[in-house]
Amino acid sequence: MYPKIIAFGMLCLLTANANGQVLKLSDAFERSTKNYHTIKSKEARVKASSQHIDFQKSQYLPDVTALAQQSFGTINALNGPMYAYGGLGAASTSMPLSEQNWNSAFGSLYLANVNWNLFTFGRLKSQVTAAKADQVVKISDLDQEIFQHQVKVGATYLNLIASQRIKYVQERNHYRAKIFFEMTESRANSGLIPEVDASLAKAEVSNALSAQIKAYDKELHYSKQLAVLMGEPFQHYQMDSLYNTSQPHAPVDNRTSFANHPAMVFQQSRIDHSIENERLAQANRMPTLSAFGVIQGRGSGFDWNYVQDNSAFSSSYLKGVGINRGNYLLGFNLSWNLTNIFRNDHKKKEQQYITQSFKHDYDLMNEELLAQDALAKARFENAEENLQETKTQLEAASLAYKQHTALYENGLTTLVDFTQALYTLNRAEIEYEIAQNNIWQALLLQAAAQGDLNLLLNASQK
Repeated sequence: MYPKIIAFGMLCLLTANANGQVLKLSDAFERSTKNYHTIKSKEARVKASSQHIDFQKSQYLPDVTALAQQSFGTINALNGPMYAYGGLGAASTSMPLSEQNWNSAFGSLYLANVNWNLFTFGRLKSQVTAAKADQVVKISDLDQEIFQHQVKVGATYLNLIASQRIKYVQERNHYRAKIFFEMTESRANSGLIPEVDASLAKAEVSNALSAQIKAYDKELHYSKQLAVLMGEPFQHYQMDSLYNTSQPHAPVDNRTSFANHPAMVFQQSRIDHSIENERLAQANRMPTLSAFGVIQGRGSGFDWNYVQDNSAFSSSYLKGVGINRGNYLLGFNLSWNLTNIFRNDHKKKEQQYITQSFKHDYDLMNEELLAQDALAKARFENAEENLQETKTQLEAASLAYKQHTALYENGLTTLVDFTQALYTLNRAEIEYEIAQNNIWQALLLQAAAQGDLNLLLNASQK
């Protein structure tokens, strides 16, 4: 029952692939960039950083406060100092009275206040510049994420092609094993060879089917992995046959710097952002020159002679909420928190050490990319040489299989020799498919090191 289920599943797979559209590598890159949630998350962070820049620019605008207050209460007061902590204060105001009373009336206050930081000695400008540098960090982080994700997609794409090709090889091997078993069983039933040969041939068929099932499991694994990376439901993909029928040429590139690599651009943006934060820490040590203006209107249910005549008040709402007196106030204010000089000196030094840390990360990344590029070039050369060897191996194994098939059919060789030839051919076919795929994998590794996937895409279009 199990082989039948597997056969039916493979039939469905072949049918789906036959009717489906070929998935190009460039299409896989585009769809993965569009659908993957991590990329969408970082795109949202870039948009948030744009809003943060607008917020920092809005700090140039003056603070405008409008206030309308209506209250009801008493106005008993004493001579003495008072400090309104943290902002505007409200007080019960009158001349001091001889004793407590509970006369109450309505009162009102209408106020408009403008406070404008005219000159901050570069602090606001540094805040905007630092916000822009932070946006550059997020944009470069997004570009790096897209590039790294596309590299993962490319590796999984090639792995899926390799698994499909190995499954195809195992299907052919299973077919050869079945033909051999049918021939062996027929000859055994005729008494030309021992029954044990037919049993061994049957075991070889079972082993070939088992290898085919395992290869199919590996294909399912990479199909699932590719679907996840592309942000799509699990499905079977029909891959571009170019990667198992052609061989790319090694690109000529002797670069010694990777300043334009997405990972290097990201590291540089972190350095630039840290430098801007150093400047911001320096600017925070400076004073602030601001202009202010206040216009005020007040109303009260207490008459002007209330201190002399405590009955000179009215509890009427309308009498208390009108405007009886008005005042205005204009001026300039220069404020300088002198302890900020000491505080931000430490902050600046802290940021300078962070900048040094980012510079070391930048140098390390450059060294890693140089080493990876050299490794990729060496692997590409080895993959080319290995492919030529596997071609020779495959030709020899195919010839040996044909010869042993003819010899066994005529009773001139043993079952063991024929089985060994069958195994050697199967191994040679698998080695050839892996070697063919390894050349493209090495090219992908070089494209990843150089930060340019067009290196791979352009080679695949030739």
